[in-house]
Amino acid sequence: MSDYLVIVESPAKAKTIERYLGKKYKVKASMGHIRDLPKSQMGVDVENDFEPRYITIRGKGPVLKELKTAAKKAKKIFLAADPDREGEAIAWHLAHSLNVDIHSDCRVVFNEITKDAIKESFKHPRAIDLDVVDAQQARRILDRLVGYNISPLLWKKVKKGLSAGRVQSVAVRLIIDREKEILAYVPEEYWTIKGSFITNDSKEFEGSFYGVDGKKTDLSSEDDVKNILGKLKGNAFEVKSVTKKERKRNPALPFITSSLQQEAARKLNFRAKKTMMLAQQLYEGIELGKEGTVGLITYMRTDSTRISDTAKNEASEYIMKNYGKDFLSAEKKKDTKNAKTQDAHEAIRPTSTIKDPQSIKQFLSRDQFRLYKLIWERFVASQMASAILDTVSIDLHQQNIIFRSTGSTVKFQGFMKVYVEGNDDQQEEKENLLPPLEKGDNVFSKDVDPKQHFTQPPPRYTEARLVRTLEELGIGRPSTYAPTLDTIQKRGYVSLDNKRFVPTELGEIVLQLILEFFPEIIDVEFTANLETNLDNVEEGKVNWVNIIDGFYHGFSKRLEKAELEMQEIEIKDEPAGEDCELCDHEMVFKMGRYGKFMACSNFPDCRNTKPIVKDIGVPCPKCEKGNIVERKSKKKRIFFGCDQYPSCDFLSWDKPIARKCPKCESLLVEKKLKKGNQVQCVECDYKEEQQA
Repeated sequence: MSDYLVIVESPAKAKTIERYLGKKYKVKASMGHIRDLPKSQMGVDVENDFEPRYITIRGKGPVLKELKTAAKKAKKIFLAADPDREGEAIAWHLAHSLNVDIHSDCRVVFNEITKDAIKESFKHPRAIDLDVVDAQQARRILDRLVGYNISPLLWKKVKKGLSAGRVQSVAVRLIIDREKEILAYVPEEYWTIKGSFITNDSKEFEGSFYGVDGKKTDLSSEDDVKNILGKLKGNAFEVKSVTKKERKRNPALPFITSSLQQEAARKLNFRAKKTMMLAQQLYEGIELGKEGTVGLITYMRTDSTRISDTAKNEASEYIMKNYGKDFLSAEKKKDTKNAKTQDAHEAIRPTSTIKDPQSIKQFLSRDQFRLYKLIWERFVASQMASAILDTVSIDLHQQNIIFRSTGSTVKFQGFMKVYVEGNDDQQEEKENLLPPLEKGDNVFSKDVDPKQHFTQPPPRYTEARLVRTLEELGIGRPSTYAPTLDTIQKRGYVSLDNKRFVPTELGEIVLQLILEFFPEIIDVEFTANLETNLDNVEEGKVNWVNIIDGFYHGFSKRLEKAELEMQEIEIKDEPAGEDCELCDHEMVFKMGRYGKFMACSNFPDCRNTKPIVKDIGVPCPKCEKGNIVERKSKKKRIFFGCDQYPSCDFLSWDKPIARKCPKCESLLVEKKLKKGNQVQCVECDYKEEQQA
């Protein structure tokens, strides 16, 4: 018989922790929540202070029975669910189900699954924090009141399978508002003039038109450009000034949940859902050969950048040993914390800096390794010295017209030796070495190239941009971003086009109805204030019933009005422009799990379906009977195949083009590269100049 029973959430975590604690401890997994509000009904008594009615989750009966049996044999029970609101609520539900005194020292929390962290946490058990439980309960009840009241209304008035929620509705609104901005955007013309210059000793460099008479000047038309070029006499320019500066570049702070999701999207092309799944695996533990199962990162749902002194010291020793004293940060870094930060635990970091990615690569899957490497590098870089860059700005004058050339070189790499943060909007900073020039020197223009441009509308949201925006607005919490983005796609409110969110007609209809009848649900400020109120509940400043009562008073009145006034909307299927080959009825576009597809309008009598394909106007090079069409895989990756499939199995990930290789007459394809597209032959080495 074990003296102590420890209950965690997952079997992987249970296995690791049991090994650390020894024979006196039996560790079991609850497999997440064991109790919740019922799925078949509201489960909230709005007439009795919003009292929730919890039931055992369907399918969790055997798990609960096993836990009860183990609990009867144990002298003491420790509840060790995750260190956040959800984990505190799981512990509270377990305590009620197993008759554990919630005021006893039954709750154990740890930020990382390592031997030292686990043993230390069991030295300091505490009571369940009821304020944190209330905050989770308030969120759950709020979401239930919104979802279980608005969703049936949408089923009745629009179509079945729809849903509405506080965070997801705001996310859809942001995407739709951005699309409206793009459609309403009026491009403005502007011009640039780039010059190619050469020094007396034949060294070339580039510069761009800056201004006239010492002032920066914008070029808004071709006439402005002609005016500037008309003033230039010959090709000689005088170096009027050379400005040299030393600039520091500081490392990024270690990851929090939202920044991890954003950077994994930028650098690894991971969806938010995938990032969190992999992070969970790294947190719970990976089998490292003889060392056994080891948790590799700290808890991955956090909005704090705080780092423990132990972790800082270990990182410092690693940096000293592997990079030298100069690379060690001499500054005491301040952990950023704002009013929206819960600061429940540390930033996301490796549990041990010594376990560098390469040393454990053999034990990780490809994607686990890539994510761990990102987390490890970001953390180590955050503890390193700033990079030092030498910047040079050279002003070239002729007839009071100024061309400016700027360059930078890395004088000291510092943290950049390990990691440089990605950016949605700009390219990574690159070195640009300029020739040594002094004031009064002459240089000569080889070429002056004016170009017309047009301003661009704001970009559509990628997952990374949307997560960043939700975080900045204070909408949702770290644990909500990934499931929110997943839900709005599954409901068909938005779709992904080239990794960017595009609203659907259904999304616009649902948003318009919510905007008309429940404006507070999609009001950004209102939703952010609710999050603040939930934080106040967690801190014991506000009673959770008061928060919900304040919301429900106005919401219930709007609900009554919507029941009476909301009109039924029929969403007609869009014609696909062709007839069903089985029954001759019209084919229509439908939305499915993997996006749009064609289906027969005579459903359910005819169940014919077809994928949507786009003819690219290129004959199949293999069978010479069919045409090449653009298709999408289940993972939404575009590929090209013959429309005679399966009789012809031609397939290409690169887009074929409608002409043959001039060298060997084989197929030419357009290959996507980082800096543009390049036409090349599939058989020989023929390539055409890369197109931007």
